[in-house]
Amino acid sequence: MKLSVLLPTISTSFIVISAIFVAFGWYHIVKGNRQTHRKLMLWGAGFALAFFLIYSSRTIFVGNTSFGGPEELKLAYHLFLFFHITLATLAGVFGIVTLLHAFKESWFKHKRIGRITAVMWLLTAPTGVAVYILLYVLYPGGETKPMIDAIFGL
Repeated sequence: MKLSVLLPTISTSFIVISAIFVAFGWYHIVKGNRQTHRKLMLWGAGFALAFFLIYSSRTIFVGNTSFGGPEELKLAYHLFLFFHITLATLAGVFGIVTLLHAFKESWFKHKRIGRITAVMWLLTAPTGVAVYILLYVLYPGGETKPMIDAIFGL
C-alpha cells in the first residue's frame, strides 16, 4: 500500500477509535463512573491528537488527494468536505477547551461544553469516514503537490 493511501487509512482509523472512546466515556459519566470517564476521554483525546499529527504531516510532506469522482458530484463533495472540515475544526477547539476545564476542575463549565463537544466529535468521525470512502474507495483521486514543495518551489 502506498504511503499516500496508508496514512489516510491510519488517520481515519484513529478518528474512529477516538470517537469510540468518546462515546464510551460519555456513557460512563452518565452512569457516574468518573475515573473510567476520565481515562476513556483521555484516550479519545490521544487518538484525536495522533490523527491531527498524521494528517498535518501528510498534508505538508505528501499532499492532499483531489476528488476523483464524476464532475457532477464535485460540488456536492466539496460542500460536504467544507462541512466536515468546519465541524472537525470546531470540535478540535471545543475539545481543547473541554479538556482545559477538566484539568482546572471547572466541572460546571466542563459539563456544559463537554456535551456539545462530544456531539460534534461523534458527528465529525462519520463525516471523516465518508470523506475517506469518497477519496480512497469509491473514487480514487489524483495526488496533489505536497505543501512543503509548493512553499519552497520544489
